[in-house]
Amino acid sequence: MAPQYGARRARIVFSDSAAKQLENITSEAEIHALDRALVVLSVAPDAGEPLPGESIGPRLRQYVDDVERVRLVYWVTALKTVVVVAFIEV
Repeated sequence: MAPQYGARRARIVFSDSAAKQLENITSEAEIHALDRALVVLSVAPDAGEPLPGESIGPRLRQYVDDVERVRLVYWVTALKTVVVVAFIEV
């Protein structure tokens, strides 16, 4: 019998501006909160809601976790295998 595997997780890649924002996060609580939000998006890339506006390029989405107080702005590639985080607010 073949092993049962869960759904494939999306790979998360950070834009240059998001990477710079990550450098400024030093609180362990903020890192933990961000990590939890990234896990949600890796499991369900469409968990956030689309941001209003024209969709000339990739459609921006926003994921907000009010409990952890995290906001991520991101887009999902056409193959839905890579989530690119464009903005991080913890």
